[in-house]
Amino acid sequence: MNGGRNYNGPKVRKSLALVKLNYMRETPQKLSGTSSSDGSKNPAGMGTIRREDSSATMQSRTLRDFTFSPDIMNIDAQWITGFVDGEGCFFIGVNPHHEMTVGYQILPEFTVVQHKRDIQLLHALKEFFGCGVVRTNHGDRMAYRVRSVSHLIEKIIPFFEKHSLKSKKRQDFEKFRDALLLMQKGEHLKQEGIDQFRRIASQMNTCRER
Repeated sequence: MNGGRNYNGPKVRKSLALVKLNYMRETPQKLSGTSSSDGSKNPAGMGTIRREDSSATMQSRTLRDFTFSPDIMNIDAQWITGFVDGEGCFFIGVNPHHEMTVGYQILPEFTVVQHKRDIQLLHALKEFFGCGVVRTNHGDRMAYRVRSVSHLIEKIIPFFEKHSLKSKKRQDFEKFRDALLLMQKGEHLKQEGIDQFRRIASQMNTCRER
């Protein structure tokens, strides 16, 4: 009873069904926007993480990036010079002190002040130079300070002699260095030496609180 046609009809449909089944199983459809160059399976716009070259990333960082970055200590000499040009201060204090033979104490200080939210920048400087302290300056301001004469002469002065400041702060640095060299000679213990420090201090930025 027309068995051939009845047999052949269902056989064709069954074959097509198998082909479609195999196609769906073995040939998955590619999603639009899928990247194959870096192995990512995420479609475009779905939060794919880009892995950028580390050197390019470092060059594009801002001060805030260094504040929160886990590799905060990877600051270099060029960055420090630019940072101190804008935020640093070289100061020579000539303060009355009754216990000193000449009646005055000379207090040299290298300082960088930042808002407390950027305190890690100051700790990065402390780590880089290997000296100084990070303390509250005033209000919500924090300061990195180096006051030790030996640390100033052995670490701070040589650094900025090698890596020159670009702004007018260079002049303050040179006067600051001159004052420290006078201290090395013991001039801060002589009355005539105090007059030299006064002249130097009067020619420097007063480093008013910011």
